[in-house]
Amino acid sequence: MVAIQLDGVSKQYGSITALRNVDLTVESGEIFGFLGPNGAGKSTTIDILLDFVRPTNGSATVLGHDAQTESVAVRSKTGVLPDGYHVYDRLSGREHVQFAIDSKESTEDPLDLLDRVGIADAADRNAGGYSKGMTQRLVLAMALAGEPELLILDEPSTGLDPNGAREMRKIIREEADRGATVFFSSHILEQVEAICDRVGILNNGELVAEDTISGLRASLETDSRLDVTLENADNGAVSAAEDVAGVTSAIQDGSMLSIALTRESKYEVLAALDREGYSIVDFTTDESSLDDLFAAVTGEPRSEDHTEEDAAAAPTEVEQ
Repeated sequence: MVAIQLDGVSKQYGSITALRNVDLTVESGEIFGFLGPNGAGKSTTIDILLDFVRPTNGSATVLGHDAQTESVAVRSKTGVLPDGYHVYDRLSGREHVQFAIDSKESTEDPLDLLDRVGIADAADRNAGGYSKGMTQRLVLAMALAGEPELLILDEPSTGLDPNGAREMRKIIREEADRGATVFFSSHILEQVEAICDRVGILNNGELVAEDTISGLRASLETDSRLDVTLENADNGAVSAAEDVAGVTSAIQDGSMLSIALTRESKYEVLAALDREGYSIVDFTTDESSLDDLFAAVTGEPRSEDHTEEDAAAAPTEVEQ
């Protein structure tokens, strides 16, 4: 089953284009990372999925429901941790989560959800006294109420320390294991790389990539690095490595040879060094990070393109 389907979705704010003909498919049970520079259109996309904003063209389907005409059904099955969230200062954490449980017509114990996100000891404190990280955990607990079929998480690690970020990843995996679909945007690429089944990269309102991270590496042929320790390194080793197809550079530093290359060329380089009589003591490889792939896909932002922040300043449309 398809959990999220966007077909030709565009969004105009007057003369400003926030999204341009976006086609996107997220399968049920996936952990899908949604990436893009500031102003790429990520928040607009999420707003369309939740019917906070109507697309100018195209259609959005969530859990088999039209996101605009059946938004109540969508929200009943969806847990949301928004980027710009607000809590009620005078209500306790327990009261916030109980409200979310009641809205999903569930019978869960709010303390169980608060314990799961690590703030059960603050259940009866007013949320106005929570730190930013505690508030983030509280809103996550609310999103988990009712065992939603879909979790939409917008920058879920904001305000969390490294331990909190690890706990967030653990919860996301647990939800996926339960059968939920997780769709989240993040600027922290290491978080996305550690947990996602697939990623989509949005740039200037267009979906410019949609694949697994390994698939992106293969399609973009971005450089990996091979570090080789040689017993008898010299300038000839540099030449031997650079003669191999797919090698873009080789630098010698003492006994170490550091080589930038496509990952398909690694074993050819090792074989070439061996043929030339160099004794390989050890070698390590380093794949292109998601940060490298992100830069390769998005490049430098074009100055003529408007941003999502520009769109926010445009006149507000009247929703129907």
